[in-house]
Amino acid sequence: MRGNGRAAPATGTVVAGRRHRTARTVVGATVATLVTCALAAVTALLLPGGGAPGRNGGPGTAAARPAAVAAPAADCTDPEASLRPSTADGPAVRRIKERGRLIAGVDQNSYRWGYRDPATGKLDGFDITLVRAIAKAVLGDPDKVTFLTIPTNQRIAALKSGKVDIVARTMSISCDRIKEVAFSTAYFQAGQQLLAPKGSAVTGIDDGSLAGRRVCAAAGSTAEAELAKRAASAKVTTVPNQLDCLVRLQLGQVDAILTDNALGAGQAAQDPSVVLVGKPFTTEYYGVAMNRGAEDLVRRVNAVLDDYRAGGASSPWMQAYRQWLARADLGITAPPEPKYRD
Repeated sequence: MRGNGRAAPATGTVVAGRRHRTARTVVGATVATLVTCALAAVTALLLPGGGAPGRNGGPGTAAARPAAVAAPAADCTDPEASLRPSTADGPAVRRIKERGRLIAGVDQNSYRWGYRDPATGKLDGFDITLVRAIAKAVLGDPDKVTFLTIPTNQRIAALKSGKVDIVARTMSISCDRIKEVAFSTAYFQAGQQLLAPKGSAVTGIDDGSLAGRRVCAAAGSTAEAELAKRAASAKVTTVPNQLDCLVRLQLGQVDAILTDNALGAGQAAQDPSVVLVGKPFTTEYYGVAMNRGAEDLVRRVNAVLDDYRAGGASSPWMQAYRQWLARADLGITAPPEPKYRD
């Protein structure tokens, strides 16, 4: 309870905005279904439509994957620079074609990005739309995808273990991460920002308002690292998935959330009693993550992204942005320009 006389909801239930409980279609009463998925999600929940990864045509064991390519330069001044596009088939792309399905690590808990629509029971969102575009380009059919839902802190492990071919899960490209996995060119620009209840005393990351406050972040996220650097006096709670933070905020267990502004805007849309505060204080780029040995797949995904961005206001990227994210008013008018290191 946050001092408003409202009874605390049962654990695992997201409470819709107090003034909007009956008026929203994807939030309000239906959000409880969505968040139940968030808290019940396991590290690798196999959705219908594909064989178990690692067996019967899955990505396979580490021995079956190509050797890792050379690591990027140690100074890492431009982590979002990727490999130039190519449509040539190599070992990683051929394995996907032989299997007949793309196996993608995604989220099912981030509204507008990767979430299970309670009206249809299907996964949808900006990241899901992108994954289907990759499947269509590689396999000729956007439905030839097996989705695995994975927590934030298991994204890299899922790639290294061979459970998935790609991860498309609002994953920021960073110098630390490119030492472990490969990334496509950037497909979205975001920034870290705080989310707090309306009227909260929390107003920004650097103004001292977080001192002694309880702040939630997803384990293994860039938000967790930023809190360690910028808000050492805050009391940090980490959770497996971003939406778990919203549940804790509603239960009064934390005072604020630190997350990407793009994700925070989705959470504010789910619960209008919370709002983004302060300004974004980092610049982060989302990329599709892949195994570092899958150089041909990285180049193929970059070729898909080139086509996805092309066409100006009528490009597939802009169509997906208007469908999923334009209402968040993030001030974005175009996709980020690709950068290459070769």
